[in-house]
Amino acid sequence: MATKSEHDDDRWSQDVTEHSDALDLEEDVFTWDDPARIARSLQRSAEASDRREGTPYQSAMSMLTFYLNRAGSTLPEERRRTLEQAKDELRAVFGR
Repeated sequence: MATKSEHDDDRWSQDVTEHSDALDLEEDVFTWDDPARIARSLQRSAEASDRREGTPYQSAMSMLTFYLNRAGSTLPEERRRTLEQAKDELRAVFGR
C-alpha cells in the first residue's frame, strides 16, 4: 500500500498533467500508440497556448519529459519506447 506522500505525489503530477498552465493537452495523449500523432498533438497544444513561458518547442518537450520522468520505473518498456520515439518526432515536427 502506498504511503500518504506517494499518494500526494500521484495527485500532484496528475494535476500538473491535467491542468498545466502551459498546455491544454488532448485527452489521453500519452496513452496513444503512434509517436508521430503524440508529437503533432503536443505541437498543436504548445502553439495554441497563450500561457506558456518558453517557446512552443520547449513547452511541448518539457511536458513530454515531465510525463516520462514522473512515470519513472512504473512505465512499461513498450510505452517508454513509444514516448521516447515521440521525442524524436517532436524534434522533427519543430525542425530540430
